[in-house]
Amino acid sequence: MSKIGFLTDSCSDIPQELADKYGIEVVGFPINLDGVEYMERKDFTNDQFYQMMRDAQGVPTTAAITQLQWCEIYERYVDEGYTDLVHLCINSAGSSTYNNAVKGAEMLAEERPGHKLNIQLIDSHTYSMPYGWYLCECARKVRNGGELATCVEEMKQSLDRVEICLAAYSLKQMKKSGRVSAAAAVVGDLLGIRPIISLNAGVSKVEAKVRGDAAVPAAMIKWVESRVDSMKDTPYMVAYTSSTSKRDELVKACKKAFGHAPVIVFQLGGVVSQHRPRRHCHRLPRPSPPSGGLCPAAAVKKTCIFSRAVVYYKQFLYHTKNYYGCYDKVIGP
Repeated sequence: MSKIGFLTDSCSDIPQELADKYGIEVVGFPINLDGVEYMERKDFTNDQFYQMMRDAQGVPTTAAITQLQWCEIYERYVDEGYTDLVHLCINSAGSSTYNNAVKGAEMLAEERPGHKLNIQLIDSHTYSMPYGWYLCECARKVRNGGELATCVEEMKQSLDRVEICLAAYSLKQMKKSGRVSAAAAVVGDLLGIRPIISLNAGVSKVEAKVRGDAAVPAAMIKWVESRVDSMKDTPYMVAYTSSTSKRDELVKACKKAFGHAPVIVFQLGGVVSQHRPRRHCHRLPRPSPPSGGLCPAAAVKKTCIFSRAVVYYKQFLYHTKNYYGCYDKVIGP
């Protein structure tokens, strides 16, 4: 009899109630802030993290989940008699976590030769709930009697149609992290410049620049609507960091523009708020998997992302892209 497990990392931003409901294990990332190391989802809440960021002298740094950690987790699934494990990882273009999971599975084969655990290790090629949501959907279908291979294939197809759009209201954290110069940050904030940035297949691009906070939601919505035939029957999601007022403003604007509410409103976690692929990085073709069905990771780069965010996404069957996001605001004063 099959015993199926579902595994991911905390960058998926799956709310704990959904993780518990569908039996998904979420492994936390380590975050270092002012010389103190914390574990996401264990040592602080999301709200506490954003307050810590405001109070910190430096900027948070994160580390990948290691090969040894993944191997030990896989060993636990072997010991508990699991036959299958669906492991969905953070974008390999933004973290070495996926590559470490590949190595961890190789270590497992050495430590436990002949083990019966079938690990399906999948690179999400994206961030946050755009992959957490699909893993929840996959787990839900399987728990309700769906055939595992079919459910996993549907998840992969959905993940291949992911897009995200970002917009920064302030460059404070980017200046703090060294991603933009102090002069550029000051000038940008003084002029009220707000970049609208897309994040598709691991590649980020400035789509537009608007003046003033009030222009941001409309610019985000305009970009989303330019990517689809109609948002009328298209589900979407909204995410935020600590600005509930900005969250509510965007939800209201999206409801008015799209004619319906988001399927979920969720809070971005600390790790995903600190990372984004470099502007000109490219998603490499997925290599052919070696024996055991595991794909080696592409080369990775890591940078910082805006710290306060709102995301919305769309699902579009048999069309180009499947998720769209709008990131709302960098942590301000």
